[in-house]
Amino acid sequence: MSDGSSGFGALSTRFCELTGARYPIVQTGMGWVSGARLTAATSAAGGLGILAAVTMTDPELRAAVRSVKERTDRPFGVNFRADQPDLAERIGFVVAEGVRVVSFAGAPTKDAINRLHDAGVKVMPTVGARRHAEKMLEWGVDAVIAQGGEGGGHTGSVPTSLLLPQVVDAVASEIPVLGAGGFHDGRGLVAALAWGADGVAMGTRFLLTQESHVPDVVKQHYLAAGVTDTVVTTALDGAPQRVIRTELVDKLERSSIVTRLPRAAARAATFAKTTGTTPRALLKEGLAMRKHQDLTLAQLAMAANAPMLIKAALVDGKPEVGVLPTGQVTGVVTEVPTVAELIDRIVAEAEATLARLAGTGVRA
Repeated sequence: MSDGSSGFGALSTRFCELTGARYPIVQTGMGWVSGARLTAATSAAGGLGILAAVTMTDPELRAAVRSVKERTDRPFGVNFRADQPDLAERIGFVVAEGVRVVSFAGAPTKDAINRLHDAGVKVMPTVGARRHAEKMLEWGVDAVIAQGGEGGGHTGSVPTSLLLPQVVDAVASEIPVLGAGGFHDGRGLVAALAWGADGVAMGTRFLLTQESHVPDVVKQHYLAAGVTDTVVTTALDGAPQRVIRTELVDKLERSSIVTRLPRAAARAATFAKTTGTTPRALLKEGLAMRKHQDLTLAQLAMAANAPMLIKAALVDGKPEVGVLPTGQVTGVVTEVPTVAELIDRIVAEAEATLARLAGTGVRA
């Protein structure tokens, strides 16, 4: 177990100063996964846990934030989507509760950034291209997560090894940059620091911890997957998303848009009911998504497809009728530790790697 000395050494980066986290390790806001228990455990262990508010109703969000605060006094974050129709109300709530960081899966609006900054909250979007990072810097965000093609969820095609140095070169002189996509251990953390980043953000690695409430039977599917057992598909909601390849995914990819749309519409209605969204609000959200993300009508009709397919697997424990979003890193994860064990291990391995490089150089 780490003695915590790294909090004053090479692992104490600008990101730690910005957020108050002990270590530059972020647990990302994974929909249906990043609940109060996982978020609190990450922050308590020295990382920065982020609640996945996008898939929560307003009452669920309020209960989750308060539950995290009851479990730990360490800083944590909340993840939103810029086109949520009730974003202003949700921002008002997290501000009142003293949430330190708000992350966005894509680009937040200038208005959202300004509202959060006025309350002293830090804003951290995820980007998949250098130009997106440059735009976010121009809009005044406090940090960015650069997610490479190995990452889970909606991601670009550029691998982390190329994207992260590009983003660092573009904006790291002004704001902290975190790397995401393929990270799971201390060696990866040191690699990110060597590229000029200020830390790492991980999703799948935290999904596969004991505090993650994903059913154990579903976690076994992740542990069994190899590095070539994932696929980036647009069959869920029209945007590229990495998932574990299953018979259902293959079937979705073979189906035409004509057969996908009726099923997607039905799932949209279910998603609205599950998250407490009224039909009017769902329509408003859909129009906002089309405006901000330039979606076609077909993609818009499929927009709620992915959340319900993900929920079927990760919440209901039925991977045969759902999908398993993942980073390619699932292929090298072999066990399910506690969050504290994972973070202690990453920190200890990073410190050992730095010591080796400083003392003996890189091994041949």
